[in-house]
Amino acid sequence: MKTLQTIQTLSKIGRIVSKIVFICSVVGVCICIVGVVSLAFGAPTFKLGGVTLDSFLFDKAGASTGTLCAYVAGAALVCIGESILAKFAEHYFTRELSDGTPFTSGGASELLRLGVLTVCIPIGTRVAAQIVFTIISKILTDVEPMQNEPNVSVAFGLLLIVTALICRCGAELLANQEKEFEQKEQ
Repeated sequence: MKTLQTIQTLSKIGRIVSKIVFICSVVGVCICIVGVVSLAFGAPTFKLGGVTLDSFLFDKAGASTGTLCAYVAGAALVCIGESILAKFAEHYFTRELSDGTPFTSGGASELLRLGVLTVCIPIGTRVAAQIVFTIISKILTDVEPMQNEPNVSVAFGLLLIVTALICRCGAELLANQEKEFEQKEQ
C-alpha cells in the first residue's frame, strides 16, 4: 500500500498545483486584458520624457504596438484555456482523493475527459488566438505575422488517455476480483 500512499500524495500535490495554475491563469487573463487596453489606447499618447510608449516598445521589444496588442490578446485566450484545464484537473484530483484510488470507473472516465480536453483546448485556443490575431491585423496596420510554436499538450493529453485506459482496466480487474471473492464465500 506504499504505492497507493504515494499516489494519494501526488494527487494532493496535483490538486494544489491545479488551484495555483487556475489562479495564475485568471490573473493572466486580467493582466492581458489590461495590457490590450493599455496598448490600444495608451501607447500612442502616453509620453515620458518626450518619448512615447509606442516608440519605447518598438525600440525595446522590436515589435510594433499592433503586434504586441495582437499577441497579448492571443495570450488572454491561451490563459482562459489553461484556467479551464486547471479546473478540470483539480476536479479529477479531488475525485481521486475522495475515491482513495485511481482505479475506479468514474475516476478513469474523468481522467479520459481530462486527456481529451488537454489535447483539444490548447488547439482550440490557438485557433481562436489566430482568428483574433487576424482580426486585429485587419484593424491595425502595423501587425507582423503571427508565429505559432509547437505544442506539447497533444503528447501529454495522449499520455493521460492511455493512463485513463490503464486505470479503467485496473477498475475492471478489481471489480472482477470482488465478484470472484463473493462467489467463493457463497
